[in-house]
Amino acid sequence: MSPSNGDLFASSPSSGLRIRVGIGGWNYAPWRNNFYPAGLVQRRELEYASRQLRTIEINGTYYGAQKAATYAKWAAETPRDFIFSLKAPRYITEGKRLAETGKGIGSFVHGGLAEMGDRLGPILWQLPPSRSFDADDLAAFLDALPRELDGQPLRHVLEVRHPSFMDERYVALARSHAVPTVFTDSPDYPSLADLTGDFTYARLMRSADGIPTGYAPEALDRWAEHAHNWAAGNDIGELPHAAALQAASQPRDVFVFFISSAKHRNPAAAMALQSRVDGSH
Repeated sequence: MSPSNGDLFASSPSSGLRIRVGIGGWNYAPWRNNFYPAGLVQRRELEYASRQLRTIEINGTYYGAQKAATYAKWAAETPRDFIFSLKAPRYITEGKRLAETGKGIGSFVHGGLAEMGDRLGPILWQLPPSRSFDADDLAAFLDALPRELDGQPLRHVLEVRHPSFMDERYVALARSHAVPTVFTDSPDYPSLADLTGDFTYARLMRSADGIPTGYAPEALDRWAEHAHNWAAGNDIGELPHAAALQAASQPRDVFVFFISSAKHRNPAAAMALQSRVDGSH
């Protein structure tokens, strides 16, 4: 027998906080053993996950844009105050020249994203590890990113994966376009905590199989402290930077996602961190 709606979907997170913690995607078979309740039908997994978490990073859009009706369906299945992040299609960022992607950017952004309404959050543009820093090429790409959709502001965030981006010239360029840089807590890619936009976006990639919450309690405590500092507008000196620290600024929204690694632990990690952020731990 399927679980009842009242039993499973009543724990909608509180609204109004600047810090949102989430996971990548919602369809993952191992989560049916340790996150989703027994008997929950797969078509209701987004409905359930969006009421345990404040944000989810959609990965499917990385492999190809979706239909407008699909974006509308995703939005309709989530509660008020929930926000999606979308990974932009890789065919846009993996081409030879970023400066030549304007048409692809426009087709993606204007291809149905407006159907998500207020559920549409940051658009993540992930550059491949093979793409090195080219200031002119990147500047043209950043110039091409639309800043509004149907009168609503759009938020873009850039993930860089080549070591050449650990450069103060890159930081200056990103700041001049007010586009945040992903802080990637990864052993494989460069990690820049430089504040280059008006919100912060972190992707944490070190969850461990042997820890029920993915990250050890002390690590979660530290990330909760970082999240609060970012939300308050503070730069964090203990994290790696390519340029000098910034002075304290205005409060900012913060998105933290637990991605890959021991993926089956990520929902527990996200909920454990969110509870610390909210002071309910």
